[in-house]
Amino acid sequence: MPKASRRDALKSAGLGALLFGLPAGGDAAPLTAARGVEGQRRADLGDGTFLNPIMAGDHPDPSILKDGADYYMTFSTFEAYPGLIIWHSRDLVNWQPVTAALTRNIGSVWAPELCKHKDRYYLYIPTKQTKAPGSRTTSWVIWADDITGPWSEPVDLNLPDHIDPGHAVGEDGSRWLFLSGGDRVRLADDGLSTLGAPEHVYDPWHYPEDWDVESFSPEGPKVTRHGEYYYLILAVGGTAGPPTGHMVIAARSHSINGPWEQHPRNPLVHTASLAEKWWSRGHATLVEGPKGDWWGVYHGYENGFWTLGRQTLLAPVTWSADGWFDFVGGDLSQPISKPLPDPATPHGLALSDDFTTEKYGRQWNFFNPAADETGRLRRENGVLHLAARGETPSSSAPLLCVAGDQAYEFECDIEIDPDARAGLLLFYDSNLYCGLGFDEKTFITHQYGIERGRPANPHGRRMKLRVRNNRHIVSFHTSADGQNWTRFDRGMEVSGYHHNVRGGFLMLRPGLYAAGKGEARFRNFTYRAL
Repeated sequence: MPKASRRDALKSAGLGALLFGLPAGGDAAPLTAARGVEGQRRADLGDGTFLNPIMAGDHPDPSILKDGADYYMTFSTFEAYPGLIIWHSRDLVNWQPVTAALTRNIGSVWAPELCKHKDRYYLYIPTKQTKAPGSRTTSWVIWADDITGPWSEPVDLNLPDHIDPGHAVGEDGSRWLFLSGGDRVRLADDGLSTLGAPEHVYDPWHYPEDWDVESFSPEGPKVTRHGEYYYLILAVGGTAGPPTGHMVIAARSHSINGPWEQHPRNPLVHTASLAEKWWSRGHATLVEGPKGDWWGVYHGYENGFWTLGRQTLLAPVTWSADGWFDFVGGDLSQPISKPLPDPATPHGLALSDDFTTEKYGRQWNFFNPAADETGRLRRENGVLHLAARGETPSSSAPLLCVAGDQAYEFECDIEIDPDARAGLLLFYDSNLYCGLGFDEKTFITHQYGIERGRPANPHGRRMKLRVRNNRHIVSFHTSADGQNWTRFDRGMEVSGYHHNVRGGFLMLRPGLYAAGKGEARFRNFTYRAL
C-alpha cells in the first residue's frame, strides 16, 4: 500500500494519533489544556469553560462527596503510601490537596468510597494484600469527625471476594455497602462493622456479545437517591484491555431493597472508537453541582498515553421527563461550560520541592512501604535525607509522585554516602521502571526493571541528575555544577510501561531512590512541564 494511503487508512481506524502524532479524529489542531504552576496542564481554560481531565495523571476510581458548598474527592492509590489523598474544590474543576487519610500499609488500595453520615466522615477501602504471603482481598473502614483528620486506624470489615464498596442509606435509615458483582451487605448503624453475609441483589445489564471488552466484571457500584428513586451506577466491561471495553450502566428502584429496573439507554458512557480522546471510560459517580445542576465524575485513559494511568473526567448530567439521567458532553474532547463561571482559582500543587516544607503524603509517597519506612526520611535545612534500603529500586521502596503532563523534565542535586547508590526514576512498579543512578565510581542504568550498563562516573559522590520524558522518549543528563549539562549516552522509549503490558492498574511516576548502605541526600527537586 502506498505510504499516503496507509496513513489515511490508519487515520480512519483511529490509529493516526498513536503512530503519526495526529490529533484523534482528524487533522485539525488538537485542543490543549491551560497551563498552571510549573506549566502543568489544568482543566480551567479561564473563559468560563474547562477541558478534561480535571485531575491529570493517575487519579482512578474517583469517589466524590458534596458537603454543603464544599466538594471532596479521593481515588484509588494502590501501593502508594501515605494513600487516599483527599482533594477539595468549590467548583468541581479546580482542586487542592487536603490530607492523606491512610498512613498504614494495609495492602493495595482499590476503589474507595468517601461518604458522610450524621456529621462523621467515612472511607470504605477495598484492598489486596501485597506484603503478606499470598493474596487476601478485604475491605476496611476509617473515620474522622473532621475531613482534615485525624483519621482513625483501619477496621477490617472481613469482606473477602468483593471490591469497590459503595455506601448507601435506605429509606428506613439502614446502612449498606453495595459491592462488586451486584451484591450488597448490611452495615451496623455506626458503619464500623457488617451485619450478616453479602447477598446478591442485582443482575447487571450485559452488553452485546460481539463488543470488544476485557471482561464482564461488574464493579464500582455507587448509589444516589434523587427524587423518588434510588439510582445504582456500575462499571462493566473491564477496567483496561481494549479501549472500547469499560463502560457505565445504571438501574433504579423505589426502594434500597429493589427490584432494580435497567436504564433503557445503557450503556450511558462508552468509548465507541479508537479515534476518541478518552479510552476505557467508566466507574462513574453522580454529584449535585453548585447551582443545583448535576454532574458525573469517572475515569479514562488518554489516547496514546496509557502511561499516565486513569485520569479523572467531569461530564454534565441531565434528567429527562421519564426520571432517568444521561451523561452529556460527548466524548469529552471539547471544552464544556464550568459548573461555576467564576474566574479560575488555584489548582493542583507545585511538584518542585526545596525540602524546606513537609510535602510527604501530599506529594511524595513510598511504593509499597514496610511498616518502618517513614523512619528512613529526615528533612533538615533544605535537605531530604533518605536512608538507603535494598540493593536496587525494586527492593528500596522508592519515593514517588504523580505527574499528569505528556512531556516534562525533573532534576535533583544528589549526594551519597560511600556505600550508597541513588538516582532518579520513572517507576511503574518493582518489576518495570527505568532511570539513572550512581555509586561512587559508576553510573547505574535502569531499564525494563533491571540494572544494565555501569559506565564510569566522573562526578564522584555528588552530582545533579535530570530526567526528560518527552512523550515517552526519555533522556538523561548529568552535571557537576547545575550549569553545564552532559547528555547521558543511553536513551529509552517507555510507551509500553503501562497496565496493558504489566498489569497492576498503575502509572509511570517520577521519583527518587536510595539503595545500599548509609544514606542519600537530595536537594532542590525541580519539575517543569514541556
